[in-house]
Amino acid sequence: SGLKPRRTIRVALWSGEEQGLFGSTNYVKQHLGEKKNGVLTKGTDYDKLSAYYNLDNGTGKIRGVYMQGNSAVRPYFEAWLAPFSDLGAKTLTMSNTGGTDHLSFDRIGLPGFQFIQDEIEYDTRTHHSNQDVFDRIQGDDMKQAATIMAAFVYQTAMMNEKMPRKEFK
Repeated sequence: SGLKPRRTIRVALWSGEEQGLFGSTNYVKQHLGEKKNGVLTKGTDYDKLSAYYNLDNGTGKIRGVYMQGNSAVRPYFEAWLAPFSDLGAKTLTMSNTGGTDHLSFDRIGLPGFQFIQDEIEYDTRTHHSNQDVFDRIQGDDMKQAATIMAAFVYQTAMMNEKMPRKEFK
């Protein structure tokens, strides 16, 4: 592509999400840090990470982003979503969403975000079932989602500073 991001971009495929976020939790513990008894112990890469983006609710289009209570990211996300509003991606919510791997990052004060998606067949057919297979993928929706994720990842990698972090408790 010829693109030269300022920061390293990592792509991860986690295992053990359904059993308790095992893959992402162990990665975070090994590389980024751990919170025990309310005390954060930072790992060697804690201060290097800018943001983590997660897509984990099936095959549907991205409609926006859960900001996980981090109001400081709103101006970035508004600007980054703007080119995709005609594709239906324009919602930003301060709400938290749970049950997926971005929580492993958010739990130790790192910006972790889950995209809001259309839940096509997610709760009725594919979620936690043997119907969660390649044949159920909605091609156009996945292209839209991949494009938006790539844009967010690239924009984050090109920032002068790291993504703003919310107050850590």
